[in-house]
Amino acid sequence: MNLEKVIVGLSGGVDSTVCAYLLKQQGYDVIGVTMDLWPGKNGEKAISDAKRVAEKLGIPHHVLNFRDEFKEKVVDDFIDRYFRGLTPNPCVVCNRYIKGEALLEKAHELGASRIATGHYARVEKHPVTGRYAICNSATAEKDQTYALYRLTQEQLGSMILPIGEYTKEEVRKIADEFDDFIAQKGDSQDICFIPDGDYANFIIEQRGESGKAGAFVDLEGNVLGKHKGIIHYTVGQRKGLGLAFGKPMYVYTVDPKLNQVVLCENETLFQKKLYAGELAHMAYEKFEDGMRLQAKIRYGNKMAWCTVKMIDDDTLECIFDEGQRAITPGQSLVLYDGDYIAGGGIILHQKG
Repeated sequence: MNLEKVIVGLSGGVDSTVCAYLLKQQGYDVIGVTMDLWPGKNGEKAISDAKRVAEKLGIPHHVLNFRDEFKEKVVDDFIDRYFRGLTPNPCVVCNRYIKGEALLEKAHELGASRIATGHYARVEKHPVTGRYAICNSATAEKDQTYALYRLTQEQLGSMILPIGEYTKEEVRKIADEFDDFIAQKGDSQDICFIPDGDYANFIIEQRGESGKAGAFVDLEGNVLGKHKGIIHYTVGQRKGLGLAFGKPMYVYTVDPKLNQVVLCENETLFQKKLYAGELAHMAYEKFEDGMRLQAKIRYGNKMAWCTVKMIDDDTLECIFDEGQRAITPGQSLVLYDGDYIAGGGIILHQKG
């Protein structure tokens, strides 16, 4: 019987419920916690549903107020990056600083040595380096490794990801045996604090501005029209430009210094080279020049072969074997060594 105490992040959804259920079945002393991150009805419902799950499991349940940390680390960072012409992924930041750092600190306060979440991923030691690393889950369809690449060795060593061994269908079947109400719930939103997906409107509501209007230009710098503020645009975007060109045109890049949105045709969006900064190391303590790895440049992409080298202490050059469409500054480059995350970084503006 394993009486090790573990904190489980309970959202009231299918995945976190099954996570807690499996750990209790395995003999852990499970404590359910729900993180109150952002005001709104969705948060209130999550707390209510999580409390219901905890009662049914017969485990303690705590609501932890992380609103200040979430606003500072996740929301403010998200908005600031949009005004810098970037397209950030707030889930990556949340997993590192809220679900990893802040939750682990609370776990220690509650006398627990481990934390667990309902992510479709696994934690294992890399067979060569011996470092902890996130591994691909049993289900490629729901694999969530991409969003976990910034976790530290300390966080990984304290983390349990029990549903990484299951497919989504298997998880729903387990949930159905335990609680058919939970089993029928849909998957959560990608960005929890913007449930309607209107990022620009959210930023305007929070900051009271959308930035200055500026010029749409082509690759030669010719002015094509006027944009309404760079926060409304991201690389690869076609819809919502508000202009007619007689042919499909896409956002090539967003230039915050010149306050311009550069447009191009589809084939120009394919590039082989990118640079990444704000590097995070996981399976490998450092990246060696010439390393052959596979990479994703956004959550939904397939992995692609590449070669990496260091430009300076915190800038990595990544050259893909084949062109990648719409390489987007602000998104994450996540590098894989087989099933293991080697590390990654934030894609920078300059593309070389």
